[in-house]
Amino acid sequence: MLEHLAIFAAGMWAGAINVLVGSGALVTFPTLLFLGYPPLVANVSNNIGVVAGGLTGIHGYRRELRGSGRIVRQLLPASLLGGVTGAALLFVLPEDTFETIVPVLIGLGVLMVLIGPIVQRRTRDRGPAPERTRLSPVLWAGIFGTGVYGGYFGAAQGVLLTGLMGLFLTLSLQGITGIKNVLATAVNATAALFFIIFAWEFVDWTVVGLIAAGSVIGAAISARYGRRLPTPVLRGMIVTIGLTAIVKIVFFD
Repeated sequence: MLEHLAIFAAGMWAGAINVLVGSGALVTFPTLLFLGYPPLVANVSNNIGVVAGGLTGIHGYRRELRGSGRIVRQLLPASLLGGVTGAALLFVLPEDTFETIVPVLIGLGVLMVLIGPIVQRRTRDRGPAPERTRLSPVLWAGIFGTGVYGGYFGAAQGVLLTGLMGLFLTLSLQGITGIKNVLATAVNATAALFFIIFAWEFVDWTVVGLIAAGSVIGAAISARYGRRLPTPVLRGMIVTIGLTAIVKIVFFD
């Protein structure tokens, strides 16, 4: 019961963070590792579970998405293609490869969380100017690469998406956050469908259900009240969890 409560709470926290920052996997994934779940089972089950929270976050940010339909339609194929590519790589590469690079991936996610405010500040300073948004091939390729990363592991892909779009679009930060929620959820959903079809044996449905239930509640609360939360505090807690997970994996597993 305590284990289930911990997973549910991690899912709730992750759902809330994903809507605002995009680093929820740095909460749920290390939590599952701490509880003894194998890395592949933890990664696959977490990926499927957070989709529900992502859909809730999209609904919560529907006002910020108004007027961004053209951008979403042009970038969505890159995310979908990247998501299925990353999910396939997870099983094309040897299993021990994933276990070896997990600390590196978590470290990369932590780094994205740390540099996220810098990129977001740059975006905020530009101010809203949707009529001047531009979709370059470089941005499309970057969204695809982020989708590959998200389908393979996914921690902090939302931060990377925000950073990329902040460099190429002149939308407000809230507008970019709304688009980020759509693209990240598309990647997770595509990878989840791949896992359900081709990697059923790695899915722990109890974990999926607990994370899904928690993430829906967390995302709903965050979409409504999240703008009032101290984001720096959330970032600090994410970084702490990520670094603790790295230490545990490297020195104690």
